[in-house]
Amino acid sequence: MRRWMRRAGVGLCLAGALTAGALPSWSQPVGLPSMGAASSAELSPIVERALGQAIMEQGRQDPTYVNDLDINQYLTMLGRRLAARAPQALTQDITVFAVRDPSINAFALPGGFIGVHSGLVVGAQSESELAGVLAHEIGHVMQRHIARGISQQSQGTGIMVAALIGALLAALAGQGDLAMGVATFGQAAAIDQQLGFSRSAEQEADRAGLQMMRQAGFEPQGMLAMFRRLMNASRLNEGSGGGYASTHPLSIQRLSDIENRIEGQPPAPVRLDAEFWFVRTRLALIQARDHAARQRLQQTLHSEARELRGVRQAAALYGLASLAQAAGDLAGARAQLAQAQAAQGAPQLDMLAIQLAGVQGASAAVEASAAAWKRWPRSQGVADERARALQRAGKDEAAAAFLRTVTKQWPDIPEFQKLLATSLQRMGRKVEANEAMASYFEQTGALPTAVEHLQQARAQSKDFYTQSRLDMRIRALRAQLDNQRALLEPFKR
Repeated sequence: MRRWMRRAGVGLCLAGALTAGALPSWSQPVGLPSMGAASSAELSPIVERALGQAIMEQGRQDPTYVNDLDINQYLTMLGRRLAARAPQALTQDITVFAVRDPSINAFALPGGFIGVHSGLVVGAQSESELAGVLAHEIGHVMQRHIARGISQQSQGTGIMVAALIGALLAALAGQGDLAMGVATFGQAAAIDQQLGFSRSAEQEADRAGLQMMRQAGFEPQGMLAMFRRLMNASRLNEGSGGGYASTHPLSIQRLSDIENRIEGQPPAPVRLDAEFWFVRTRLALIQARDHAARQRLQQTLHSEARELRGVRQAAALYGLASLAQAAGDLAGARAQLAQAQAAQGAPQLDMLAIQLAGVQGASAAVEASAAAWKRWPRSQGVADERARALQRAGKDEAAAAFLRTVTKQWPDIPEFQKLLATSLQRMGRKVEANEAMASYFEQTGALPTAVEHLQQARAQSKDFYTQSRLDMRIRALRAQLDNQRALLEPFKR
């Protein structure tokens, strides 16, 4: 089993993502220059993105990856909201995803991908605390510390970079499996040395993060509060290894610098998102894997539902309803859900309502999903539930039409392409189904597999214009593959 994020740390380039994927761990290099133009001569943003997509292609198969559209949409929107206020332009779009791990941690991959452990979100006592960690991480992405770290590794030992790029080149050529190539290298290589962030790099990321937080409508005190909690947790668990503080040392000097900068700033408007509490509860539910953990969570949620009001009470009731549903207590789940809906509206509540309606029958779920989609037309989670409700009801024509609209609304979400392919295949529209699967694999970074599906679609089609269109897509993807191979070749050792 690939545990690709076991030792990840915020801004650790590949540290978390590659250790458990049997790749050696890369932390941030020491002595990075502070704010200013980063040298990109050796690792262009295009190459960096290709590496990140390759890692994500494998990472999505890991059992700890949280494949939840609702959660990852919220996290990505939060990250992009912060990145839009970065003091320097970013060369990569920010994409944030969740990993099921109770430790308080986060990490960045090449190409603007940022992973967040479930424990970090569950442990945050406000949205501003979560935003503080993400803003700090985006500060490292902004300065291209990851690209510089990889370049420094290639100038030094070069083994880790060469192994990853060698496996990626073989996969792009259709001559090998990226996961197998990486696993083989990970077993063969014994690299113990871990490099760390320089003090100046950490401080500059803090300062950039504070600026992003303030301008994006978050409370800068959230960064300070979270870092203090992490520092205290590190002291209590000294010697246990891992964790945010071990990979991003939280010194008194850093905390004092953050505190001084916050004190010198006038108050600014704060705009927090109520969905934070529902996403936090969803991740707490995902994180509670055994009976004892679920019991502890249930006790916590009961206490919060009794003592809190407003959105926090609704989020706690939502969690209790979800636990009741999982235990088969449908009457209890409906009662808790009704109380939550009376306290606060949220797409997560309607998503649960669709699932509970499905127990009554497929048509009830379709009806509930239609009402939910009308209320929450920007929720990927609600869109996912509606598409699945239509498919379970055997309404593949309606599902395909709905998913055609959804894929236009969110053209970069591969899961919708996969759902579309399922309905098209059931309808006997094999050419279109293969095209949709090609889009799915293209968006997840598996370009050779995308080409294969397009070739299958072309072979199944008898229409000249369809064949011509497919030929154009095949040529474009092959050109993209050739371009990626050319870009990566200089890094191969």
